[in-house]
Amino acid sequence: MNQQYKKIPMPLRYLINTLLFAAFLFGGTALIKGGAVSNYYTKVLMLLGINIILTVSLNISTGYLGQLPLGHAGFMAVGAYASAIFMTHVGMDASAAFPIGLLIGGVVAGLFGILIGIPALRLKGDYLAIITLGFGEIIRVVLLNIDSVLGFKLTYGAASLKSIPKTTTFFNTFLCVGIVCFLIHTMMKSRHGRAILSLRENEIAADACGINVTYYKVLGFAASAFFAGVAGSLYAGYLGILNPSSFGFMKSIEILVMVVLGGMGSMVGSVLAATVLTAVPEMLRAFSEYRMIVYSLLLIIVMIFKPSGLMGMYDFSLSHILEKIINWKPGRKKSAGKAGEENG
Repeated sequence: MNQQYKKIPMPLRYLINTLLFAAFLFGGTALIKGGAVSNYYTKVLMLLGINIILTVSLNISTGYLGQLPLGHAGFMAVGAYASAIFMTHVGMDASAAFPIGLLIGGVVAGLFGILIGIPALRLKGDYLAIITLGFGEIIRVVLLNIDSVLGFKLTYGAASLKSIPKTTTFFNTFLCVGIVCFLIHTMMKSRHGRAILSLRENEIAADACGINVTYYKVLGFAASAFFAGVAGSLYAGYLGILNPSSFGFMKSIEILVMVVLGGMGSMVGSVLAATVLTAVPEMLRAFSEYRMIVYSLLLIIVMIFKPSGLMGMYDFSLSHILEKIINWKPGRKKSAGKAGEENG
């Protein structure tokens, strides 16, 4: 008689994941404070966390919604400047103002996502890519020239917005990574996430089934912009200085490359690709003349031999691996083989 397949209860799954994530956070913080990880590698890790948030956020509109926006750096810029202006002008302690700044950056970027998404998402394919690229560049140009229009210093344009409190740390960066990944995961498992996925598969069929196409397109786009704004807020606290030139067209392309390389629709693929494409340029700094050549060749090789991305549409599940370990019985394959020989 076959024994019943044992499954791990959902509360226990979340508890295991939470404990492992907490061990990573506090263990990493302890190593950094103990001097086991240098200041340089700590900064690389913080940049990695910011890139992971940017990649998984763009994956909502590109991988899950099935659209092709090219203005993600614009939402990152809006969040970064909104948070930085708040942090530099508020009379609060930097550590107390930090979570409020994160929320402000995300909300302002989300509002821009709604404003841009309503007209832009009426288009598809190349036309959507072009119009979102245009909006992204408009945001950058406005940040560059808005002071002369307002008549007072707000973003400081090409002179850069300076004296931003450096509030971004390894701990709060990866805490935000965990929260963002959890929120995106739960959203995509909800009925709203299923509706967004249905638009990717067949928009006409989804509309015929009664799904509000415009609402869910704008919802996916706004959620993507919100999390990009959170990443921008972390970026502002990471650098301590902001210049509009950091959020140009190539920044949007860099984030899109990470999504495509990891696999559109795969969160673990986005995390893996962001890790690889952040670490590889740093590892190749000793070969500065050939660094970008190796970087480009790596992308070309992956796209030739794995055009669906490193992970395709696969999403890693620790719980499923643990369930397989729990239900694994030694000698099961061997006994099945013997039964086959006897029947033969």
